[in-house]
Amino acid sequence: MQNSADRDPAPTPTGPVRVAILDDYQDVATSFAPWSEAPLDLELSVHRAPLADDDALVAALDGCQVAVLMRERTPLRRAVVERLPDLRLVVTTGRANSAIEADLGVMVCGTDSSSAGPAELTWALVTALRRHLIAEDRAVRAGEWQSTVGEALEGSTLGVVGLGRIGTRVATVGQAFGMRVLAWSANLDHGRAREMGVEPVAKDELLAASDVVSLHLRLSERSRHTLGEPEFALMRPGAVLVNTARSGLVDTAALCRALESGRLGGAGLDVFDREPLGPKDPLLDAPRTVLTPHLGYVTRQNYRIFYEQALEDIVAFYAGSPLRVVQDARRP
Repeated sequence: MQNSADRDPAPTPTGPVRVAILDDYQDVATSFAPWSEAPLDLELSVHRAPLADDDALVAALDGCQVAVLMRERTPLRRAVVERLPDLRLVVTTGRANSAIEADLGVMVCGTDSSSAGPAELTWALVTALRRHLIAEDRAVRAGEWQSTVGEALEGSTLGVVGLGRIGTRVATVGQAFGMRVLAWSANLDHGRAREMGVEPVAKDELLAASDVVSLHLRLSERSRHTLGEPEFALMRPGAVLVNTARSGLVDTAALCRALESGRLGGAGLDVFDREPLGPKDPLLDAPRTVLTPHLGYVTRQNYRIFYEQALEDIVAFYAGSPLRVVQDARRP
């Protein structure tokens, strides 16, 4: 194994730069950036299928100088990097990736991302739950007509947990629908919330008063299981939960119990403890759910940002002027 401190942080290429693009589920990575026009000789290997374990990841990255990761689809640990002596640069789409170990041993660069996609998907899930769109679609196909009675958004209460870039967009749309909007997070700026017309409240108050609760926190040890058994017990009977942020914010077992008991009116989920979702995952059988395969950031506009800037990161790294640095292995 080669110690990361022994690696030239930005070597001059003497041949093709081998770049592994991981988790390109839709097989579109090469179409969203001008890879062939780069001022480097890039040799791309594109991996569509999820990699099962560390050994599969090492095999995929063996001999590569650069790895391009799509969000948190594949975890990357220092122990893996130590088995990859040629690896010099990791590019993650987005500026934060909780699946990358903090002290990776090589440089990590990121990209920008748009908050529009996750906010839009949040409202797709909210409306699907409140108007029973999945059930009504199936009913129409079965020859039935108007089998449910939905709930209007106007006049109801939205609880936004986390008022950052995405949470702010979600709150603004809620106001446009005529909803009362509450917000809570551990570091909430109460003054900014009030300026937006959003009511800052305690977490318990938000849960007890909201008809719709939407999660928009970053996952950390402090935020893990922000919603668990005690919190679901506080929620208004029939309220719905939407999570387009991170699955770890919710105790999944407690969520399933709240759905099975009928206390929770429904859950719209775009993120899961294990992705892709396994065939025996209990959420597949949980009632009143709308499940999407982590689509929040999956838009043509966002993918273009991701892959164009990933290419920029690679070129800048080999020019000796790295861009959007997330981790700098050259620091002591």
